[in-house]
Amino acid sequence: MNILGISAYYHDSAAALLREGELVAAAQEERFTRKKHDPSFPARAIEYCLNEAQLDLGNIDNIVFYDKPLIKFDRLIETYIAFAPEGLTSFLMSMPIWLKEKLFLKSTLRKEFGTLAGMEEKELPALLFTEHHQSHAASAFYPSPFERAAVLCMDGVGEWATTSVWLGDGNTLTPKWEIDFPHSLGLLYSAFTYFTGFKVNSGEYKLMGLAPYGNPTYTDLIRDNLIDVKDDGTFRLNMRYFNYATGLTMTNRRFAELFGGPARAGEQEITQREMDIAASIQAVTEEIVLKIGKTVCEELDTPNLCLAGGVALNCVANGRLLREGPFENIWIQPAAGDAGGAVGAAYSVWHQYCNGARTVNGSDKMLGSYLGPRPEEREIETYLQSAGAVYKKLADDQIAPSVAKILADENVVGWMQGRMEFGPRALGGRSILGDPRSSKMQSTMNLKIKYRESFRPFAPSVLKECASDWFDIDAESPYMLLVADVNPDKQIEMSEDQQALFGIEKLNVARSQIPAVTHVDYSARIQTVSDETNPRYHALLSEFYKETGCPVLVNTSFNVRGEPIVCTPEDAYRCFMRTEMDYLVIENFLLEKSAQPARDEDESWKDEFELD
Repeated sequence: MNILGISAYYHDSAAALLREGELVAAAQEERFTRKKHDPSFPARAIEYCLNEAQLDLGNIDNIVFYDKPLIKFDRLIETYIAFAPEGLTSFLMSMPIWLKEKLFLKSTLRKEFGTLAGMEEKELPALLFTEHHQSHAASAFYPSPFERAAVLCMDGVGEWATTSVWLGDGNTLTPKWEIDFPHSLGLLYSAFTYFTGFKVNSGEYKLMGLAPYGNPTYTDLIRDNLIDVKDDGTFRLNMRYFNYATGLTMTNRRFAELFGGPARAGEQEITQREMDIAASIQAVTEEIVLKIGKTVCEELDTPNLCLAGGVALNCVANGRLLREGPFENIWIQPAAGDAGGAVGAAYSVWHQYCNGARTVNGSDKMLGSYLGPRPEEREIETYLQSAGAVYKKLADDQIAPSVAKILADENVVGWMQGRMEFGPRALGGRSILGDPRSSKMQSTMNLKIKYRESFRPFAPSVLKECASDWFDIDAESPYMLLVADVNPDKQIEMSEDQQALFGIEKLNVARSQIPAVTHVDYSARIQTVSDETNPRYHALLSEFYKETGCPVLVNTSFNVRGEPIVCTPEDAYRCFMRTEMDYLVIENFLLEKSAQPARDEDESWKDEFELD
């Protein structure tokens, strides 16, 4: 049986394909259209999944959409009625879209699929719908390595649910309880994302990265005025301070007065206020996650926890939950946001609708999240020749040692290998790599290659077998979704003057033997690399270890700010030439920047991508 899951029309559209319960392919539409967080019908992602499986739409048994629009519409109407007469402007703006498109989504989807496949609508596969949090929960549990586990989903909002708890057991997934809109930890965090001048649904990770520069001076203000948190972790928001239920912004005038002034405008200078606000909401978020984790463990009596939903991308909270929480094992869906809903929707149909069998062998079923397209050698060489690129072709056994030496000389390398990652993280398939021992690497990569804010940290990739030697972690973190401290013996003690620094002044102080991946609080967002899921990346790290005595590399996504992660050789070469990367490796092809032909491109390309 072949099942195609899709998410679309809100943000991060995606498609995923199951064959007899096994995940064959998954990809986000943004990678093909080059529009970050593209919400449109995922036509290109669907075409890729079908091609990867060597199928056409006529071979698909079920198509499944990741939420239920009619229930969402019910929530919208009830919310506007509850808050009336507030929200009239928002109501008048949203209704035409709903009445024209989203309310009749089944018809819209069948037309889109008919056009895509050149089929009559009556010839199309059956079209099914799962609930939003059901998709999240299924994406968390069914690919996990656990036979039985608690499942916690926390996001902005689905139809009604904003937080939901489930019990996964074999091929069953049973809902236990939920918290409903408008009380949402995800929307609370997004409100602070908005207020500190970052974009909702894309800038939340910036808020998390900014938090260590500040002090949590506003935590009591938040607890006393914005959110009532019970001992069991359940909560209610004080909606007098928020505008997202019926308005066009996340926060209102009362919120601004509470924090001593208006929201920061995007691209304005970040002040100590924003840093302290970030630290405060991060602390409150972690407190809630830990309390709910304890409650869920007591209620469901299992040592295993699975996480999904946008809040599950808060890797700092995840790290604390692993270290301080009651669970022995935690597994996080790498595409925890809406894109992963496509995977969960497909799994829901296979296990819950078709009663498909589920086998557990101790490994997860996400294949390292390497589920996207891989270019063929002929495609790569044909493109490079058409672009006039100068390259060398290396034998398989030359790649790792050659690139390791290049990295050890403090060069920055674009690395495109194997299948593209599914989800927001680059995991050694579409990555930009650097030497973590370099004190200048973070600044160089932020300002000259990624063209992004200087405060943003970079993540380390580390050999799985060496992770605990360098970081305070004794679990695998293959999807870069856990934060842990650099081990004390690798840290550099700060002087009194350095300890007295505030805010961004902290940035240029080397805190460890791997300063390029050590955040200002000595933490790092870790990816453990396994020979089983990514042998070539593992080989590169192993060669770098031999060369330098350090089994760690800087790993950031292969893109510039505002651009989706590169998908094709053309995307990779274009990004390479537009930035100050030193080398590019596409499969077995090695390119040196200084050898490339000059390009007459001006700086206007930077306007091509809307800043995130």
